Amino acid sequence: MEFIVAVFNHPEFDQHEQVVFCSDQESGLKAIIAVHSTRLGPAVGGCRMWDYVSDEDALVDVLRLSRGMTYKNAMAGLPLGGGKSVIIGNAKTIKSEALFRAFGRMVHRLNGSYYSAEDVNITTHDIMQVNQETPFVAGLEGKSGNPAPFTALGTYQGIKAAAMHQFGSADLNGKVVAVQGLGSVGFYLCEYLHAEGAKLIVTDINEDAITRAVNQFGATAVGLNDIYAVDADIYAPCALGATLNDDTLPQLKVKIIAGCANNQLKRAEHGQKLRQMGILYAPDYVINAGGIINVAFEMRPQGYSSSESTAKVKQIYDTLLTIFERADAENLPTSTVADLMAQEIIARGKLL
Repeated sequence: MEFIVAVFNHPEFDQHEQVVFCSDQESGLKAIIAVHSTRLGPAVGGCRMWDYVSDEDALVDVLRLSRGMTYKNAMAGLPLGGGKSVIIGNAKTIKSEALFRAFGRMVHRLNGSYYSAEDVNITTHDIMQVNQETPFVAGLEGKSGNPAPFTALGTYQGIKAAAMHQFGSADLNGKVVAVQGLGSVGFYLCEYLHAEGAKLIVTDINEDAITRAVNQFGATAVGLNDIYAVDADIYAPCALGATLNDDTLPQLKVKIIAGCANNQLKRAEHGQKLRQMGILYAPDYVINAGGIINVAFEMRPQGYSSSESTAKVKQIYDTLLTIFERADAENLPTSTVADLMAQEIIARGKLL
């Protein structure tokens, strides 16, 4: 009973509709599914696998991520609610068909209130195994497939929108972009930036990814903790969250923060601090919505269309310009304005 009360009183709880703790002894599955809101439609959000230090860390992550999905889907103009799931454990050692099928059975018990998809350390192949136990999945091979290229496209469009607002031009040729994280999305993003003539400074825990970026894009590699203090125009956080915090903000020399990582602000007040510093922040769940937009087009009754999905992803550019303009007009942090706009959409219970 004490743990249940702690969840309801948890600072990240935010009136979630459901928080489901899942365990399957035979496969070793330990997972948490969080459904934040189904007000606009079924909750949709990826499943990530991570070797969390504690169950508490896993709970914090899934609560924050699921709330972010509610706001993300609302701001992307999708008839979907927000949810997320996490599987606790080392992706290099615990993956098995039995584990993913057990997870699929847990998803199925929610009877369509939550649709899962791939996220960190989860592949489309893994989701196909989940799909053997439930139809309530998206991002399947042969349909919308890997969402990473679409997330990267949306992030690229968002960077251009931020450049337009902050510099008066969306042209990134010659701009220096510090990219933190060269996973699937981060590397695709580097391809877009390099093609436009941006100069890249990169870091990652994976030395092979760094080598690829240096060889393919002429990128400059720096240490994991050195990326914050580099001389750059734009910082693109594309790894895990909370990299904008009390320790890193004083190091920043950039004029724009725009990247694809989730939950980039460690605390809400860091959004206000960035505004005081004159740094334009592209709210994470707005700029990184390309992947979920692509997944949503798979879920339509009329079927998937890559061209229509791509056109919708490119609208992230205009959505961010609207946020930036309202933030200036109301003298508010862009993160606050994005939250307000999402809350207005959700309160109406329907999209515009």
